[in-house]
Amino acid sequence: MVGRANTSRTVGPRSRPGTVATAVPAAVLALVLAAVLTVTACTGQGGGGPRGDAAPVAAPSPRTSDGSGTSEATEAIRSAADVLVRTGSSRARTAMEMDSGGTRLTIRATGGFDYRAGVGELTVVLPDAGRLPVTEVIKPGLLYMKNRGAGVPADKWVRVDTSELSDGNLVTGGVTDPLSATELLRGAGGVSYVGSLDLDGVGVRHYRGTTDLVAAARRATAPMRAQLTAAAKGFSSTLVPFDAYLDSEGRPRKVRHEFVFDNSEGRGVRVDSTTVLYGFGTPVRVDMPRRADIYTGRIMASEADGQAVEPGRNGQRGHR
Repeated sequence: MVGRANTSRTVGPRSRPGTVATAVPAAVLALVLAAVLTVTACTGQGGGGPRGDAAPVAAPSPRTSDGSGTSEATEAIRSAADVLVRTGSSRARTAMEMDSGGTRLTIRATGGFDYRAGVGELTVVLPDAGRLPVTEVIKPGLLYMKNRGAGVPADKWVRVDTSELSDGNLVTGGVTDPLSATELLRGAGGVSYVGSLDLDGVGVRHYRGTTDLVAAARRATAPMRAQLTAAAKGFSSTLVPFDAYLDSEGRPRKVRHEFVFDNSEGRGVRVDSTTVLYGFGTPVRVDMPRRADIYTGRIMASEADGQAVEPGRNGQRGHR
């Protein structure tokens, strides 16, 4: 667990791309930040994120749109979220990798998303083999977590308003979900075509660029705007490098973002977050947690110091 709730940290130079500037309430961070800030003696998990890369195959570079000043590649990347909505649904797997003190940690997740309904569910597997997988239900602006530990009963959910997280839940939930990963690409700029390759048996085009959180928030759909606005305010730099892989229909098959945040020692920790989508059109059913199943008791922010937080309005977390 992370040490204390609702604390702020001063970070280094504000020029580091994707560096988070303030701490997120510790009771929410049972996943990524807990692993990075407190795990110092774990065995590296190895692996390179979700599988699927193969040797690239040469292909011509996309053309530039007439007179727009924006390349077709940039437009394709910025439209990835819209393409997902038109597609309807898919399966997803994610990997979030980080190094801390020479330790390599990987958090993995699998699940499915209904993009038209704007909701998805993921099962998150933590590096600690002794921890149960965490179930997350995600919709724009909200994150529900079950089996998150810290004194929360196993059959109860914790409800989090993601617009109140300093990173807009881009990393703190242990995943960058498909909705967030593709909405983030609306701020893409400086997009270059890398080449073609085979990804899990599907031919894709590989693009690379940098997304601006402020621009992404401005262009985001209404349900995602508050979440990305929070992220834009919470990072030292609004620029986040990315790699995106689109198939022949413009669907994002794989998106990788490179974030950096400061740990408790003020050192930059790089987080590589990869989202892979497949099984497009697969029916996805997500049952939203009932109000009666939302936990409203105390949550231990730190198993070490025993500090607790009380729920705020509608079961959201508040500091005690």
